[in-house]
Amino acid sequence: MRSCLLLFSLLLLQACSTIKLGYQQLPTLSYWWLDSTVSFSGTQSDQAKTAINQLYQWHRREALPVYAKLMQDTQQLSAGPVQADQLCKVLTEAQNQLDLLMRQAVVLAAPVAMALGPRQLSHMAKHWDSKNEAWEKEWLQGDSSERLARRLDKTLSRYSSFYGELNAEQTDLIKTQLSQSPWRAESGRRDRQRRQQDLLAALQRIQQNQLTQAQTEAQLWGVWERWLQAPDAVQQNVVQSLSQRTCENLAQLHNTSTPEQRLRASRRLRAYERDLLELIRP
Repeated sequence: MRSCLLLFSLLLLQACSTIKLGYQQLPTLSYWWLDSTVSFSGTQSDQAKTAINQLYQWHRREALPVYAKLMQDTQQLSAGPVQADQLCKVLTEAQNQLDLLMRQAVVLAAPVAMALGPRQLSHMAKHWDSKNEAWEKEWLQGDSSERLARRLDKTLSRYSSFYGELNAEQTDLIKTQLSQSPWRAESGRRDRQRRQQDLLAALQRIQQNQLTQAQTEAQLWGVWERWLQAPDAVQQNVVQSLSQRTCENLAQLHNTSTPEQRLRASRRLRAYERDLLELIRP
């Protein structure tokens, strides 16, 4: 479920020429992802497709105008120096929209969850085992310097697609930010597995106890809340620190950008806004 939601964000951060095409393909991509995870039967497949299409229509109608406004506000911010709290405000609004999306998704997903059987839940557990192996190879392989180098390559690629080519000072800045980050791959793996196990346990309770629609919605919403809430005080502090550092790091990098880089960023955000507005139109 979380990966399906992340698909919305990932598509919106691609090159502007792909936003419209990617978003229009989102129902199909979402179904493929869910089916590979769960392995629906024929009836379940129809249920899932209907729920995804309804969620897509809701998202297009209710969420895209908010995203377009966020792009407009961020574009205005990008013209000059920014403060971390300004960026945190944008991220908070994006999180609020994600919560609204999840509220809608939980209602639509409940009948699909109620129809899942032991075979699907077993398939899901095995699917996650395979995905976790791939995740560990990407993030846990090698010593700390090798892991940092891979994180740096990914981060530079993401920022370069937005600002254009980064200079040596900016590259060094990003490397320093990553090296000082409280995030560690080992804790990332534990958190990933915790969330998977939590969702699987909730789906098992739904299936074994034959819960009602309302009870199923409560179970799924509880999973979402726990996904966002670290399990102990230590991890909660890490999550809060990561959120604040994200805003601070981005503000710090943006404030080192050249006029040409800021112009490129502004044009990219304007293109995002334009594509989102076109998607809203009937």
